[in-house]
Amino acid sequence: MLTSTYSMKSVPFQDVSLKAYTKWNVHNLVNPGITRRKNKPIKANFFGIEFFEHLEWMNWELGIASTKHVILKNVQFKTQKLKFRSPSTAFFSTLFPKLVVLSAGTSFSLPVTFCGLEKKDYEDRIVFESKDGSFVVRLRASVPSYDLQIPEMLCLPVCGVFETSETIFYLCNNSQLPTRFRLEVPSPFFLVPASGILPPWDDYKIKVLFQPQIPKVFDAIATCKFGDDDRVKYMRLQAIAKYPHLLVSGLGEQSQTSKQEDTQSVLNFGHVAIGSAVEKYMEIHNYALVNTSFRIMQCEHPALLQPEFICEVREGSIQASSRFQVPITFMPQTVGAQSVDYFYVTRPGNSSRTVLKVVGTCKGPVVALADLKLSFGRVLLGETVTYTTEISNTSDVPTIYQFEIDCSQSVFMIDQPCGVLEGESTQKLKVTFRPSHSINYYRRVACLIHHQDPLFLDLIGTCYSNQMVPAILKPKHIELYRTNTLRGLTFYPPDILNMMLQEGKLQLEDDGSLTLAPLYCCPEKNINEECPKSPGLFPSIPSIIEYFDDGIQSDVTMFPPHVSVSERELDFGNCRVRDQIVPLPLTVMNHTKGKVTIIWTSIPGSTFTVLPQIIDIPPLKSMAFRVHFAPEKNNMLYGAELECFSYYKVLRDHRLVDDNTFCPPWCLTVNVQGHTFQPELEHFIPKYTLDSAEVVLPAVNEKGIIYKTLLLKNIGNLPIMFSMNTQHDTAIKIKPAVGFVFPQACQIFTVRGAPKNESLTKHSLLLRLNASERYEQEIRLYSNVEIPRLALDEDGYLYFKPTCIGTISERFYYIKNLSRMPLYFQWKVSASGSRVLSVKPNFGIIQAYESLSQTWSFYPQAKQKYFLKPHLFVWGMKGPYCPDSGKKTRLILRVIGEGTEGRIMAEKTHIDLGEILIGDIKSDDLVLVNNEACSLNFELNVKQEITGLCDPDVVVKDPMAFVLKSHHGTIPARSKVNFRFTVRPVRRLRYTWTITSKIISAQVLEPDESEEGNHACCVTAYGVYPMISISDARCLGSISGISKQQLWRLFSLDTLNEYLQRDPTEGELLYRVPTRHSTNRCPSVSTPVMVDFNFGAAPICSDPSIVLLMMENKEVTPVNWAFLFPKDQQLNLEYWAETGEFDPIEMHEMRIDDNRLFMVEPKSGCLSPGQRETIQLTYRHEYTGTDRIPVLLKLSHGREILLNFIGITVPKDRPYIHFLVTHHTFAPVCISTSNPPKQIYELYNGGSARVIYDIQLDSLKEVQEQNYNHSIFKCLNPRGEIKPGMTAYIEWIFSPLEARSYSVNIPIHILCGDSALVTFTGIGYDTRVLGNSASFNDPSSYFGAPAVQRAPVLGQLMFLSEERISFRNVPVFTKSSRMIFLYNVSETEVISYKWYSTSAHISEVLNVCPVRGVLHPGESAHCIVTLRSHKTPCFYDLDLICEVYCKRQVTQYQKELQEWEKEKGRQKVEFTITEWGLQPNQPPVRQRQCCKELQEHHKMTLKDVAPKIMKYKTLPPIKEPMETWEGQHNRKTVAGMWLKPMPVKPFLLHLGVTARSHSMEEYHKSFPHDVPKHYIMRSLISEPLSANSEPGCSGKIWGKWEDNSVDPLLSASNENMRLVTDILTTVLRCLQEDVHFQRVLAEGTTEPIPYYRQFWSEEGEELAMKSKELANIEDMETAQHHESDHIQAKETKNVVLPTVPAIKDTSHGQELDIILPKETDTDLTLTVTVNEGEHSQEADSIQRLETEGEDVSSLVESSNEGQSQEPETSQLTDVEEELTSNLQSVDVGQGQEADDAQPTESEEETTSIVSATADVSQSLDVVGTDTEEEWQSEEVQASLSAVRLEEQLARRRHLKRHPEFCDLLESILENTLQNILIEASRGEVVLTARPRVVSLPPVTSRSTFESLSIQEASQSKEELDQSSPTPQDLEISSSEKNSDMDVSSSQFSTLDKQRRPMNMTAATQDETPIDKKPNINKINKQNVSISTVSGTSTRTS
Repeated sequence: MLTSTYSMKSVPFQDVSLKAYTKWNVHNLVNPGITRRKNKPIKANFFGIEFFEHLEWMNWELGIASTKHVILKNVQFKTQKLKFRSPSTAFFSTLFPKLVVLSAGTSFSLPVTFCGLEKKDYEDRIVFESKDGSFVVRLRASVPSYDLQIPEMLCLPVCGVFETSETIFYLCNNSQLPTRFRLEVPSPFFLVPASGILPPWDDYKIKVLFQPQIPKVFDAIATCKFGDDDRVKYMRLQAIAKYPHLLVSGLGEQSQTSKQEDTQSVLNFGHVAIGSAVEKYMEIHNYALVNTSFRIMQCEHPALLQPEFICEVREGSIQASSRFQVPITFMPQTVGAQSVDYFYVTRPGNSSRTVLKVVGTCKGPVVALADLKLSFGRVLLGETVTYTTEISNTSDVPTIYQFEIDCSQSVFMIDQPCGVLEGESTQKLKVTFRPSHSINYYRRVACLIHHQDPLFLDLIGTCYSNQMVPAILKPKHIELYRTNTLRGLTFYPPDILNMMLQEGKLQLEDDGSLTLAPLYCCPEKNINEECPKSPGLFPSIPSIIEYFDDGIQSDVTMFPPHVSVSERELDFGNCRVRDQIVPLPLTVMNHTKGKVTIIWTSIPGSTFTVLPQIIDIPPLKSMAFRVHFAPEKNNMLYGAELECFSYYKVLRDHRLVDDNTFCPPWCLTVNVQGHTFQPELEHFIPKYTLDSAEVVLPAVNEKGIIYKTLLLKNIGNLPIMFSMNTQHDTAIKIKPAVGFVFPQACQIFTVRGAPKNESLTKHSLLLRLNASERYEQEIRLYSNVEIPRLALDEDGYLYFKPTCIGTISERFYYIKNLSRMPLYFQWKVSASGSRVLSVKPNFGIIQAYESLSQTWSFYPQAKQKYFLKPHLFVWGMKGPYCPDSGKKTRLILRVIGEGTEGRIMAEKTHIDLGEILIGDIKSDDLVLVNNEACSLNFELNVKQEITGLCDPDVVVKDPMAFVLKSHHGTIPARSKVNFRFTVRPVRRLRYTWTITSKIISAQVLEPDESEEGNHACCVTAYGVYPMISISDARCLGSISGISKQQLWRLFSLDTLNEYLQRDPTEGELLYRVPTRHSTNRCPSVSTPVMVDFNFGAAPICSDPSIVLLMMENKEVTPVNWAFLFPKDQQLNLEYWAETGEFDPIEMHEMRIDDNRLFMVEPKSGCLSPGQRETIQLTYRHEYTGTDRIPVLLKLSHGREILLNFIGITVPKDRPYIHFLVTHHTFAPVCISTSNPPKQIYELYNGGSARVIYDIQLDSLKEVQEQNYNHSIFKCLNPRGEIKPGMTAYIEWIFSPLEARSYSVNIPIHILCGDSALVTFTGIGYDTRVLGNSASFNDPSSYFGAPAVQRAPVLGQLMFLSEERISFRNVPVFTKSSRMIFLYNVSETEVISYKWYSTSAHISEVLNVCPVRGVLHPGESAHCIVTLRSHKTPCFYDLDLICEVYCKRQVTQYQKELQEWEKEKGRQKVEFTITEWGLQPNQPPVRQRQCCKELQEHHKMTLKDVAPKIMKYKTLPPIKEPMETWEGQHNRKTVAGMWLKPMPVKPFLLHLGVTARSHSMEEYHKSFPHDVPKHYIMRSLISEPLSANSEPGCSGKIWGKWEDNSVDPLLSASNENMRLVTDILTTVLRCLQEDVHFQRVLAEGTTEPIPYYRQFWSEEGEELAMKSKELANIEDMETAQHHESDHIQAKETKNVVLPTVPAIKDTSHGQELDIILPKETDTDLTLTVTVNEGEHSQEADSIQRLETEGEDVSSLVESSNEGQSQEPETSQLTDVEEELTSNLQSVDVGQGQEADDAQPTESEEETTSIVSATADVSQSLDVVGTDTEEEWQSEEVQASLSAVRLEEQLARRRHLKRHPEFCDLLESILENTLQNILIEASRGEVVLTARPRVVSLPPVTSRSTFESLSIQEASQSKEELDQSSPTPQDLEISSSEKNSDMDVSSSQFSTLDKQRRPMNMTAATQDETPIDKKPNINKINKQNVSISTVSGTSTRTS
């Protein structure tokens, strides 16, 4: 890849012109881009040495030496020394190397000579060295050659498509030769110039142009060819082209992307005043990263029609990611018209096109007169009256008004007849009435307003004189006149009307108007026929029409005139000779039926006069007048408006006037003008302005009329006379046509046009000013008749995409108005098509040149294709000047669509969001799929369902926790749509949201039948709070002696866990995370729950009380937790905000905080799901008293729980009892219980002194008296002593009489201590009422501490498999056992352990075996815990303590102790005598001291602790440093003193035991199914209980290791060690010399190792040998008579009776000896013939018991009476052997019940086992002798066998009833199962889930015995299968084995194999492997099975 090291700086992008770029035509040699480059050497600086890096020879010749100099300059202020090395080649030479010394500022020149021998390039270097390093000066001699340098790579700026970007680079000539170059590059890159010649050492600036046509990444290679040999170099060009997209919008509005001429991108100008221009800006947005150019185009308009919207910017460029503002000006021309136009913004190549719609409305002035009628009343002739009125403009558009009246000639004069009226202003006008004749005056004056229709002001007045008093003309007469004129009655004079009124031909209406009577109205009609109603009020005529069609100045009028003049405009022309002016004629015509009087009101002395001035005109006659012109001066302009009034002559006197027929006068005006300019003189030059000389009239239809005003303003100081010539154009009329414009006044012209042509027609008006042809102005007016023209989009076709049946598909369709006037449009759809097609709006107005968007809706009803043809009708708008709307135009639109079927499905039918933190949100996507060919509009409905532990009525009101971003949407055909939804649960429950989809439409003809919609998806989530739980707790330090259950209660951990599992309240969620929010030192909390953390009590200066809490996150969300002390919640206030006053509580908390009495480490953290963390809580016992501080446990977004830390420090030697609770509740007791259980209340001694307590029982007597003298509460040990750190167990018996609650307050007095009042509460219940709901019998339900340790402790080496054992419910007099395992988790340490109890109460009922032991690294051991329940029912909650020592630490302590004692002994006899102290002034010498208390002689120093800087700090108490725990543990040792080693502190492990014992009656009643599982120990019934148990005394220690820390061997003396060595040597030597011992060892090596090795004994071994010999003799004798004994149908089996072992109960220390006779000389062999079917089982039992006797005999040592005999004389008889073997056929449980049923038989009570066995032995001896004598008799043998069998069965039943035998058998079975569990824990045997048959190897030692048959083996297997227990927990208890496991079956499988090895392995199927270190306390009975498979051998001891 090409790389570049040439840095180029690109020219920033400039505005790009749209003109085509032409390549530069640059001459090759002369180019301004060529610049002379100065080759300046590059200087370098090396630690102050300045030099040139290169030294180069250019023009050199062969063989000629050339010398140049290397100059070194020292620019530092110190002297430097340099060394240099000469060049390595011979072509460069210099001076001999020497030391160069450069002082500060000096230079050194080193000459270098070059001499070349060949034409090639030479290179070398000179190396300079200094103490700071070395640097190099390179030498080079080059041959002249072409060498151009160009960049290797050049990146051009990003460019838009069809745009141009450029950059430059320099082409450098690095040679001495002029170089010709040529550049080639592929398109779209261009290089300018592309060729040229570079002078030597010059640069050439090359411009690179990039003009892309497509968007892509361009990578091209530019080639530079240079030199004569066309050398080539390459340059890589890279550029990126992109498509820019421009968006347009109004200023500050959002840009749109539509290309249609709709209303999305609109620039609204609002209402703009006519004649003004408003500028607004269009913003062009370029969101691309490239610059681009643009072009702005506007809709085309006709050539003569100037657009009202003007944009002067037509093209430009816009930078990348910027916007450009383009001004648009709006100049409206027609008032009230709305203008619409479009601007298109395009890019080069039309790659993008955006549209901006501009809208504006033209507004004009709104001028109104305050008084439309102004009445002056009666005025005396010769007087004048002036009234004030107002003209106001309520619009903000200024305008010009003009009253069309000549105030100089009229009787009415307005002070400001013409003026400018600003916007929203009011102008006051003064109107003066100056009558000239005594008549009535009425004139309707038009007020012309520019850009508004004219207004009319009615001026009314009456003039009277002494001679003539006319009737007063009032405004009401004007209204009545108009009404009468409408009815045609005003053409009759008033006298005629009065006569008609009197004759009844006329009638008066309510308003005073006249109307014809019906009889005279329609004389030709019948009476019954109704006459047409007379016209009503005067119609409202537009003022502009009234202005033009007044009937006076125009021929067209709405009503015929009463009086008219022949000429309205008279022009005298040029009157050069004033005396020869000819008057002009004027005729006035009377059109009424009465005589009228004409009076001209010309002012005397005026230039224009009318003669005659007053004249009467008869009805329907005319009268001629002459208008005289008498100018006073030449060369002047004259003009005036002549005014005359005509009235009925009968109205001249008021006496002749009736008010009902009063008619006002009529006013006639004539405009006259003339001038007296002489021919030689020039007329006045007019100075004026005309608002527009070219006016385009608004468009109207063929019947419309156009009105427009023009303004002529005289800006000179001379009046202007004007005349307008329409040039006989009938389509255009203008008013006024002639007149005068006074200086600085205005003249408003009103133009009316009635165009006839559809094309634009020009109308010319010639305005002549000052009666001169030189001052003519042509006014061009253009008008045309507009016809409705509308264009349909897409050539009149509308296509709909396939649409689902029943849904709507909508499309926008555009129509455009091509005419200049607004049009009405209406769509018509056929009746059949209207069912599937509709349009909105179907009727409306479209403005001129506007594109209107319409919404078409297509909703098919069937699966088919549709072709429809709706029609569009267009016509013009009616207006005030357009009476008709014109013709209608019809257009046709072709609509094509298709109806299909559709369905919406969800991609996933079920979405599980898992657990969500309440208060948080979780989002996911719902993907909807549309596989059909149509787009579907749908609506999603969500139904919420909340399940869990909640109230349905409450949760149903919860707000929807499922929020969809949109419930509506559209899925295109064959596509997917993602809907983002958010879930926010508010409760800790399970949320289920069912989402259904429904296809919707805005308009559907038929409603959807499925309102709920189709099931789409189901979303589930669980709302969770951050929750933790306390899974374990450990105590260390001062409280290490309390049990876990006590610690659990002290810290209320059950309550805390219960609170932690609840939902937080609203107040707790006020601060979701730990926040400093309080200004108080005791901040308020929002949680309603509080838990006490009681650290217990301990003496002062004792070790801190440390509690380890294991916090566990069992949820699936992380939990952030924090322990917040009060200071952690307090805001950090400034010092000025602190009050400095603290209450006692704040002072107490500050003391705790300053001294750090309570500490939590860590104080905060985060628990991931499933993670656990141990929290250490510490309380230091530094100050006596009770310390309390509130600590807030805060879970972020979860609960807040107030933890009340409580710690108590007891003074030294002060008795103190720490009451765990002062309100104790006993376990509920049934009222029907005859023997209520004992219950325990604990008292803990938390001090350092022993405590003597005394419980006052006076309150119990009161309760007893209240309950019929029945002891409800009974205390068994009310007094006692408790040692320090111990717990006393106070025994209580609660015996209720009724099913209610009992309570009593008991004072507990402490000797020399504080007493307390404890409330004891008990609840009695009735099982008959509660039934099965009474679950109070389960003792495990009262305790919540975990059974397995989870919280690790630093330094803990041993762990228990279980820390709490529950025996559950047991009957009295039973023994139950549990097995626990102890594990040494260390890999290097050897540990020892020892069990002990803390109370005699525990020692009486619990036993642990072994008591002590040693565990090597990684080793485990087992311990068996046995519970013996006595006769009194009781609740057991016991605590055993196991002390664990590290052997290494103990050994180290013992060594240090021995060395210390040795040193102590040496110092006792050693002393030093010195001469110091003999001098009198010599200070005494301190004697060497050791092993003394150093506190008495030396001051101890505390450890330096960095003080904590705080605002306030409480004063420490006044005490010695040694009085604190920290001071005692941080004291320094004095030099020379040797302290006594401290003993090793053991690590304490607590084992809790819980159980409840019941009486036999209650147990049989409450737990009938569990009775067979327990075995009653008869020996416990008669065993007395320990009566003098003292609570708190030192516990009983089992075992012989009394010293907890000292090894006896290490502490023994040398003499004892030698004595033990001598004794052991003598014993071993004697054993080696004993022949018998050698013989036993030899025989033991050949004998198979039995399975139960622990049952082996020497006596049993001897008995077995003799039994073998007896069996051999019997076999030989039997073989001789076997053939002859055909009478015997039974099989014979030889039984060898072993000895019955002596039973020793090691648990109680008593021995029970069974003395049995033993015959050593006579061997007794008994052959019993029995039935195989009936007695095969018994015979097999005898055979198995034979082997058992050898091992069990070792246990038999003494009898119950304590009588003993010689062991060698004791031997079992045959009957006893039969009794023993018969045990396997009878259930032990049945025997037990039989024993219980017959406990009072005299034979069993008086006869001992010894006497019974002796009698049997004696009888057997006699029988044995007779048998030898009569052996040949077969009948005797048969009878003797029968007798022996009966006796054997009787003795067997008798022996089975003895408890000693049952206890023995129980112990055997218990030991067996214990061995199985131990082997399983070691992995030597695998417990499986199915029972297995034990297959035995063939018995070889008894050859005379016949092997078992298949039937017998099958029967044995069935018995073993039947004996398999039910799937319940197997407990190692005596009764369980006897009841659930058949003795015969178990002995068959186990006891018969004691003399040979056992092969134990796991079964091949259904195996359940057990871990090496299992937590074994209970196993399933069904899981116990032992299988023997050949090939695997396991030896057990």
